[in-house]
Amino acid sequence: MRRLVLLRHAKSDYPPGIPDHDRPLADRGRRDAPAAGEWIAGHVGDVDRVLVSSAARAQQTWALVAPHVSVLDSVITEPGIYEASTAELVDIVGSLPDTATTVVLVGHNPGFEDLAARLAIDGDPDAIGRMAVKYPTSGIALLDAEGTWGDLVRGARLSAFAVPRG
Repeated sequence: MRRLVLLRHAKSDYPPGIPDHDRPLADRGRRDAPAAGEWIAGHVGDVDRVLVSSAARAQQTWALVAPHVSVLDSVITEPGIYEASTAELVDIVGSLPDTATTVVLVGHNPGFEDLAARLAIDGDPDAIGRMAVKYPTSGIALLDAEGTWGDLVRGARLSAFAVPRG
């Protein structure tokens, strides 16, 4: 089985004169990110690999999530997640190594919202409904599929959708 965890970065700030890529977390984001880490630890368990967008807000989110999550293999900054289209995200997921069974991606909307909607061909009706309404900051989609990462990108089960708040 493959398990993909899509974590949208925590709430960011909008300081004047700061390029989008460099925007930091807001106070609320710094409170919510550890709660997301606790949720992942409690509902996912050990993670093989983490891919984090190069954007400052995603990097800062992961830094606050990381103390709560056991990563067995590696944490990789993946610049391709920033501003990625759904097709680009599908390529990233599809190219994950077979040795990784549970992977966390930390990134952005609209890409994550669109990817989760595309992949979730079935699952918990309540989770699907809540995710369809809004995929807010610190939102976490938990997607499962039998087989390879290539099988997962053809469709997965949405096992959970959560928006932890700190």
